[in-house]
Amino acid sequence: MIVPAYWAEARLQQRTHRRQFTVRRFGWSDIGPAEAQAHADARVREAFDRIVAGEPLPRLERKVGYGGAQGLPIREEIVDRHGDAVITRNSYGALCLNTPDVLFADVDFDEPANDGLSRTTMAVVAAVALALGLWTRSIGYGIGALFAGFIVARVIVGWLRKRAHAANGGPEARARHRIDAFVAARPDWLLRLYRTPAGFRLLALHRTFGPREPEVVESFRALGADPVYATMCAVQNCFRARVSPKPWRVGLKRKIVPPKAVWTSEHAQLRERQAWLSEYAQAALNYGACRYVATFGSGVADPKADDIRQLHDALCRADEDLPIA
Repeated sequence: MIVPAYWAEARLQQRTHRRQFTVRRFGWSDIGPAEAQAHADARVREAFDRIVAGEPLPRLERKVGYGGAQGLPIREEIVDRHGDAVITRNSYGALCLNTPDVLFADVDFDEPANDGLSRTTMAVVAAVALALGLWTRSIGYGIGALFAGFIVARVIVGWLRKRAHAANGGPEARARHRIDAFVAARPDWLLRLYRTPAGFRLLALHRTFGPREPEVVESFRALGADPVYATMCAVQNCFRARVSPKPWRVGLKRKIVPPKAVWTSEHAQLRERQAWLSEYAQAALNYGACRYVATFGSGVADPKADDIRQLHDALCRADEDLPIA
């Protein structure tokens, strides 16, 4: 896990082999801006040489806060450190706990399908409309029937999908069923369950984990964890949990300044950002990020994992009777 304090960007443009190449790369450091720039210069030189040699590398790197599949380190404001865990502020202003070896897994509720009408349904509607047009010998009736048929079909199909989505207790019951099955198959683990606004969160306490361990990959699969989050854990080599409310869920409509993930240390001094942070802190006073539900398993808590648990619960206000956002 790498969460640098300083960032820089280098640009190298040269003409070679009768072609002009422009390559940009980021650099980072925990020491200072000069070291970050030196790192960027070295990375852009290496990338330029490889691109000129024919490797299919991107010429630019996207400016993102949490690199995910991009493979860049986490580019977010460092708010605090707790041992080797780092608390950062993400692109929309919420706090996130990043840890290299304490396993968090968010299990979001599944969403109802919204992929329109199937080809078969559309073909049936079109056939009925065509038959009506031929029977009435009216193009207008046929076209009208086609549009009316699509509207009616969408209403019926939408209703059926909602019924199917609500079956077996609905998305919350399905998520809890996966969690219960996961827990039952691992009685010697020690797992702590939380309710989040859009699902559940599991925290493993019996030992620490490497994010790329096969057992972690299998756990994410069995739980139905967000595949994007699973990829981020592997690429960033860390686990991550949001520990403060989402701003829009506590009534804050203004976006943080700057409103995108291109963090540099100079942003901390922006008055607009400081004003937003003050407003956000006030709005979040009566909300938690998640709520504790239950503990499962016979395992004994690992001291480091339990230390992160205490930090997580305090930041999330997980043991307080608050609305979660």
